[in-house]
This record gives sequence, structure tokens and C-alpha cells, in this order.
Amino acid sequence: MANPHEPHSDPSQSLMILPSALIATILAKLDVASICSAASTCRAFRSCASHILSFIPNFHLLDIGLSIDLLRPLLMPTNPYLRTLQVDCTRLDDSSFDYLLRPSLQELSLHNCADFTGKLLSHIGQRCKGLRFVYLSSLAEKRGRSIDVSDLEELLLGCTQLETLILMFDVSMFVRHNFARVWALATSKLVSLEIGFISSIMVTEMLSPPIGPNQSAHHLRTCIFPGLQKLSLSVDYITDTMVSMISESLPSLTHLDLRDSPIMEPRVSFDLTNIGLQQINLHGKLKHLSLVRSQEIFPTFFKRVNDLGILLMADKCSSMESIYLGGFCQVTETGFKTLLHSCAKLYKLRVSRGNHLTDLIFHDITATSLSLTHVSLRWCNLLTNFAVTRLASNRGLVVLDLRDCRNLGDDALQAISTLPKLKTLLLDGSDISDMGLCHLSKGMSSSLVSLSLRGCKRLTDKCISFLFDDYSNRELRELDLSNVPNLSDAGMLLLAKSRIPIFELRMRQCPLIGDTSVMALASMKVDENGWQGSSLRLLDLYNCGGITQLAFRWLKKPYFPRLRWLGVTGSVNRDLVDALTRNRPFLHVGCRGEELGADQWDKLDDLYIHDYEEVDEFEQWLLEGENESDEEMEEAENVGVLPD
Repeated sequence: MANPHEPHSDPSQSLMILPSALIATILAKLDVASICSAASTCRAFRSCASHILSFIPNFHLLDIGLSIDLLRPLLMPTNPYLRTLQVDCTRLDDSSFDYLLRPSLQELSLHNCADFTGKLLSHIGQRCKGLRFVYLSSLAEKRGRSIDVSDLEELLLGCTQLETLILMFDVSMFVRHNFARVWALATSKLVSLEIGFISSIMVTEMLSPPIGPNQSAHHLRTCIFPGLQKLSLSVDYITDTMVSMISESLPSLTHLDLRDSPIMEPRVSFDLTNIGLQQINLHGKLKHLSLVRSQEIFPTFFKRVNDLGILLMADKCSSMESIYLGGFCQVTETGFKTLLHSCAKLYKLRVSRGNHLTDLIFHDITATSLSLTHVSLRWCNLLTNFAVTRLASNRGLVVLDLRDCRNLGDDALQAISTLPKLKTLLLDGSDISDMGLCHLSKGMSSSLVSLSLRGCKRLTDKCISFLFDDYSNRELRELDLSNVPNLSDAGMLLLAKSRIPIFELRMRQCPLIGDTSVMALASMKVDENGWQGSSLRLLDLYNCGGITQLAFRWLKKPYFPRLRWLGVTGSVNRDLVDALTRNRPFLHVGCRGEELGADQWDKLDDLYIHDYEEVDEFEQWLLEGENESDEEMEEAENVGVLPD
């Protein structure tokens, strides 16, 4: 056996003597990205990785949108054991059907399918008849034309084992004729249905099976979805008629999630009222309820619902475990307290735009048996530190979202610091100071994973030293410091010095952040063995005042090897942005001010830590053999300097 202490011993040669069966057993336990990373280290691993990819059962690759040329050698056509496929389809189209759609699949998740046509639906039904789970997003968004209902019909007819169907796109692209009739073809095994956008009229028609030619109008209609337990819809208007139809037609429903974004103030016939709330949970099985009116398009609320409607609904909701009510501007603490005292099993409470919600909601919360773990009180501007102090009596809180509650200050942070299990804390727009974060870090040294301080105007660079002083908050992985006007490069130098392996760092709209911050983060060492800048996967520098072309040099390879999302101001120097995109083809660059990454609320349980090396071996493996050059970046840098 080779002696590892010999001066000229080659580690890769030492790996060659390991039994291939042992290497295969180890690699088979890794995900696809990790397998490819290992394949770039030596010939033994590369050979073994190619073999493993021919029988791997789960192929999950959502961080990078690969072209078909790069995806082809990974998705082995000879793999008869592939059961789960999750792929970012940003660079794919209909020509990739043969590689994506396999008869052996049971779960299929295709994200960002904008370049596909509606034929994707029919081909799934024809080729993947054993599917139990289907997720499709952004289907045909770049095509600019409607999707034929016959494609949906083939999907529903072909996938007879389907249990979960998630269509995260605008289904109004379907020609409305026969749309409702097609859903009668869905298998009775369907238990979960989620739709990105659908009109309330289409929902009502979908749940109302058509009357046969020889049937009277009073004929007892059969249930379209007899086993459906979860329904999640984004609609134009949440109405009494739609809510009533859902409650009557779905006897097995346990999860109901409805969200609307009206383009104008709705008339009473197109709105939710106290009457509609009384129809919720007619069958008594509902455990999770979400009714949200968004102000994304037009500033409107559920103005026809008041405390009486909530009181009437609460009588049927004693078994509720999760409630999210957004935009109920006429409901006061009386209505919300009724829910807290009626729902003994409630563990998740979310309220947004509660304009009349005051501290009294939690005044006697200790008298209840509630064990809340997730609480969100967003845009509830009447809440003060007293409410948070009372709420903190729930020692099991894991997620606390207090964004845009502008009357909260340092006393609230002192109460929050006593929560031993808190992982996510969102304090955007609150009136906290550096000293408040000092209280927070002293009380919470190990649990906090995600912290958002966006728009907290009183914070300065000292908040960084307070957050990470004396090895506190070592588990923090996501930090949002956007729109903090007094945050400067000095604060980022303190962050780099702390050696905290931050995964996501947002600093948009910070006028004092400049090139020095980028250089500090690129040079940041998490431990003595390396990790220079390699922990960051998301960095948002949009509209930071001091960013010039010098920062773009540090955003090139080999710096920030794990970076997948980058926000910059592209309108200032588009040539530099375009050159950077070509230099790093797997980097998602946002330059129009869009929010980066996924919804943190929904992804908390998926957070995990890899023991990364100094370079991104996965990207290196994908691009192996390509002769990359920095000439384009150098030419772009000569075009001009980004102004302060």
C-alpha cells in the first residue's frame, strides 16, 4: 500500500487503490451536484460517477439552468431506475422531451419552462403514466399564445396515478371552452392541486360538473375531486360564490389557500363578505386556511368582512392548526383574539395589513393553551413592544415575522432574545438601534439562521460588531441589510473579520457600500483551511452607491465560486454586466431591481450546510475542456467607470 507520508505521494493515486464498490457506495449517497463535484477530483471518481448516473433514482438540479448539451451526459437515457426529476429548464425547450420525460418517473418538477409550448403537458401524459407528483412553472410564458385544452386533457387522462398537480402559471392561457369539462377526467387519487393564476369564474365552472343532455337542472351532481385535500389558488377576486362552491364541492379538504390581487375595488358580487366566511369548513375537516388580498396591483382590502364574520367562522374552526388572514382591514383585535381562543391546536398564525390590530390581541395569551411556532404580523402598525413581550411567552417560536411594524424598538428585541428556538427573525422597517441588536446577540447565540433588518434606518456599522461579537450568532446564514443608509464598507470589513459563513447577503439600496465591501467579502476566510469568499450563494448589491468597475473584477472567477445569484445596477454599465454573465454562465444576474432567490419563509426547512472546497468543482466539471478568457471583461472595463 502506498505510504501517504512519502514526499512525492500523489493523493489521486491513493484514491485509485480504493475498491470501486466502496467509492460507488459513498458517491451513491450524494446528490447530483456533489457527485459531479467529486467527479472532477480524479479519474477514479469520474469513472465511478459516470456509472452511478446510469442508475441514480433521484436527479435534483435546481441551482443551475443547464443547456441540453450539458444536461445530456448527466441524464443517462439508459437509466431505468430514475424515479424523481427536478430541473431548472431556463435553457431548455421542446427539443429536450426525450431526455426529461421517462416512463419510470414518479415525481417530475420542471421549473422555468418559459420556452416550452403547451405540448409539454400532452407529452407528460403520453410518456410518464406512472407519475404521482407534477410541478410545472412558467409554462409557455415566452410563447405569447394560448395553450390548447387538449394538452391538459392528455395529461389528466394519461397520469392515472397522479396525487399532486402544481401548475404555477396563468391557466387562463387555456382556451376557456371545455376547460371545466376536462377536469372531470382527473383521477380520483388527486389529493393536492395548486394553480399559479386562475379566474374566480373558471374556478366555479371547474368545480361544477356539466349537466348531461338527459339530466334536469336539479339532478344531483357528482363530486369532481372527491379525494382532494389541498387546494391552493391565486385568483383575480375571492368571492362568496367561489368560497361557497369550494366548501360544498370538496368534502375532504384540509388545506385551503386563496390569494387575490384585484385590479380595482370589487363590487359586492365579486367580493368576500361575512356571508362567504360562514361557508368555510362546512365539512369540518379544514386544518389550514389562508385568505389573502394582495396590494400588488391595486390598494384594496376585504372591506365587507368585520369581526362578526370572523366570529361566525371561528365556530367552525376549532380544529385549525394554521391561519393566514391578509387584508382584513375592518377586523380588530376582538376578531383575531376569538380565533386564538377558539383554535386550541393553532401553531401558525399569520396576519398582514391588520390595520386595527393592537396589543390587546396578545394581552391574555398566557391564558390559552397555544403553542405557537410560526407567527407573522406584517404591516400591523399599531403593535408596540408590549405585544411582542406578551408573544414571547410562547417559548417554542421558530419563525417570527414583524416586518413593517414600525413602532417596535429595542425593548421588543430584548424580549425576542429569550426565545431559545428562534431560527428566523424579520424586522424590516422597525425602529430598532444597534443597542437592540446587542441585546439580541447576548440572548441568542446558537439558534438564529435568518435575520432581516431591511430599512432599519437607525442601524450603523456597529450593528455588525454587536451581532457577531464573542462568537455569537455563529449559525446565521441569511442576512438582509438592505436600505440601511448608515451601513458602510467598514461594516463589511467587520463581517469578513467575523468569519461567519453567510450564504445569502442582501445590501441593496445602501449608498455607502462600495468596492471595498466586495473585495472584503471575496477575500473572506471562514477557517484556516481555505473558504475564501466561497460561502456566499446570493449577493445583492443593487443600487449600492460606491460600486465601480473595480468591484466587477472581484466578481469574476475565481472569486465567489459558490455564487448563484447576484444583484447589480445594470443600467449604469450594461457592457460590464453582459461580460460578467458570459464569464459566469451559471450565475443568475439581476440588474432591474428584482428580488433574488427563493421565498425564505417556505424554504427554511431545506437549509443545510455543505463542506465546500475553495472552487466550485461542479461548475468546473460541467465546463471542463472549455478555454475561458477574461478578455471580454477587460474590454468592458475599458468602456467606462460606474459612477458613485
